[in-house]
Amino acid sequence: MPERTLILLRHAKSDWAGGQADVDRPLAKRGVRQAPLTGAWLSHSGYRIDLAVVSPAERARATWDLVAAEFESTPPIRVDHAVHATSAGELQSIVRALPGTAHTVVLVGHNPGLEDLATALAGTTVSLPTSAFAVIGWEGPWSSAGESPAALLAQGRPPRVNAPPR
Repeated sequence: MPERTLILLRHAKSDWAGGQADVDRPLAKRGVRQAPLTGAWLSHSGYRIDLAVVSPAERARATWDLVAAEFESTPPIRVDHAVHATSAGELQSIVRALPGTAHTVVLVGHNPGLEDLATALAGTTVSLPTSAFAVIGWEGPWSSAGESPAALLAQGRPPRVNAPPR
């Protein structure tokens, strides 16, 4: 296992039918079905999440609630307004400021920022449709995110996840 593992998780499919403000948009039925599958994959893959940093958007918080419910014990959560509708550079600043005591962190947010961050960290194009994730690992502290060589350990959305055998 790498010293640091960052799981970038895009929120599940949202419902555009209600005309709510962006931050208040709920999950669609498809999102409610997909998010637990992502949580089950992450949980069964052995990732022990030390912290979840989640966008305040309703769809991101609901996604995390459904994902976290699949873990034996619920990881701690920090809702961070800076995660909503932000760039890869701003997300990288959030990652670089993560506490050193956390070794595996999930960042639940939005595109295009998450895809751009995943691509920048992994050095390869990473696609994150709704409910998809990218697991990126590297040696070194959080503050070295984007400076230390990183590896794309897994990516996708269940049932199709590209991951090396453990």
